[in-house]
Amino acid sequence: MIPEDLRYTSEHEWVAPGPAPVKVGITHFAQDALGDIVFVQLPEPGTAVQGGQPLGEVESTKSVSEIYAPVSGTVVARNDQLADEPELVNTDPYGAGWLVQIEPADPGAINDLLDAGAYRELTEQ
Repeated sequence: MIPEDLRYTSEHEWVAPGPAPVKVGITHFAQDALGDIVFVQLPEPGTAVQGGQPLGEVESTKSVSEIYAPVSGTVVARNDQLADEPELVNTDPYGAGWLVQIEPADPGAINDLLDAGAYRELTEQ
């Protein structure tokens, strides 16, 4: 399940392109590999993030994995519902399980991310 309308990173984050701010989450592939997610650490709104650098962590019953910012910009919102319901990342990774919203420094940078076809190839290797 790889939605065609999203953009992706090689670290398995997704971005919903469109008017800023953009929503960011982790892919179905990533949550499936992680297993049951028990805790999500996200930055406060107002935090500057650098594309390709860690912005938070997802902790599962198997491991702790960093979440990488897909683009540089400023976090304008985070999904506070995940504090009480981290399992939403497992059950609805492209919907209610979104992580943060970022105001991109360069909105065009989203076009440099992987499209669904390229991400599908990455996950099938």
